[in-house]
Amino acid sequence: MERITVDPKILGGKPIIKGTRLSVEFILNLLASNVSEEEILEDYQHDELRILTDENVSPKVAAFLRNSRIDVLDTKEQG
Repeated sequence: MERITVDPKILGGKPIIKGTRLSVEFILNLLASNVSEEEILEDYQHDELRILTDENVSPKVAAFLRNSRIDVLDTKEQG
């Protein structure tokens, strides 16, 4: 149970894999569809997420993502 968490702000409070937005239900459906554990980890396990934003994205969105510990590079900041 230490790897599963419930947060009403994430996926409507469905049980999720801690630190992700992957529901336990989704993972169980993959396993029931004969997707191997190795395939799931390969497809969904990432060490970091990096996002590049452009002029169509508000600086407030970039700030929000940074506050969520997501690495964001804004093209406006690069000149």
